[in-house]
Amino acid sequence: MTTPELGLPMPVPADGLPTRVRIHEVGARDGLQNEKATVPTETKAEFVRRLADAGLTTIEATSFVHPKWVPQLADAEELFPLVRDLTDLAGTALPVLVPNERGLDRALALGATRIAVFASATESFAKANLNRTVDEALAMFEPVVRRAKGQDAHVRGYLSMCFGDPWEGPVPVVQVVRVCRALLDMGCDELSLGDTIGVATPGHVRELLTALNEQGVRTAAVGVHFHDTYGQALANTLAALQHGVTTVDASAGGLGGCPFAKSATGNLATEDLVWMLTGLGIDTGVDLDRLIATSVWMAERLGRPSPSRTVRALSHKE
Repeated sequence: MTTPELGLPMPVPADGLPTRVRIHEVGARDGLQNEKATVPTETKAEFVRRLADAGLTTIEATSFVHPKWVPQLADAEELFPLVRDLTDLAGTALPVLVPNERGLDRALALGATRIAVFASATESFAKANLNRTVDEALAMFEPVVRRAKGQDAHVRGYLSMCFGDPWEGPVPVVQVVRVCRALLDMGCDELSLGDTIGVATPGHVRELLTALNEQGVRTAAVGVHFHDTYGQALANTLAALQHGVTTVDASAGGLGGCPFAKSATGNLATEDLVWMLTGLGIDTGVDLDRLIATSVWMAERLGRPSPSRTVRALSHKE
């Protein structure tokens, strides 16, 4: 008998938390992008389908970047048509990452209706990731966002290095707020605040969210994206939930990192997030058993165990 069948974790709601959280699943894109061995396109498509079957309603499918920069995602044109029907069959949102107008053209040609752009809060990471300054990158994204909105696409703005940078150290809150404001002003529908190297702590999370509100950024337009480098991802997520955030990025099995920031380790594991939210009485719509089975299946194909503590605990065989 599995632990969920025993009624664990026992739901004990806490005051001041949302009743439902939307999980923005990034395992198929951010989770796999740093894998050195090429994952077959059919395996990626099956991964997305299994995630949808587990109840995840927003699954970031792939990225239309140049193959030279992220070889693992060079099959975007082949992959997206294999999962596109999920938007009609299951109502699953399938956002894709685009770096520029060429990437947008490729995505729109395949029928993508949810687009994401990725900016940096720091000059060092903007240079490493985009070979541009922060402002040059924003100028590059402006026509991408404008054209995407002209096609009635939903646009998400990722912002990396919101809490710390491996070259620059702590990132001033005012610096992050400026770039967030610029992304929203150019037309992004939502933001994802990225703790790319996992150095955030709960007080820092609350300070940034409060500063954003003070500059007119609605909490409803903000999602959070934590890495678990120092074991702080769940604590930081709880701080965000207490502030009213209802969108949380996570990666099935805890897959992922960042190819442009070597100190970035795995994302917050979706299973660990679902376990905590279930215990808080917060609805996610996710079937934890199916999700765990999916992560075990993918871990077998990657040839190593899942780093998710919940996956390990609930997939353990006596």
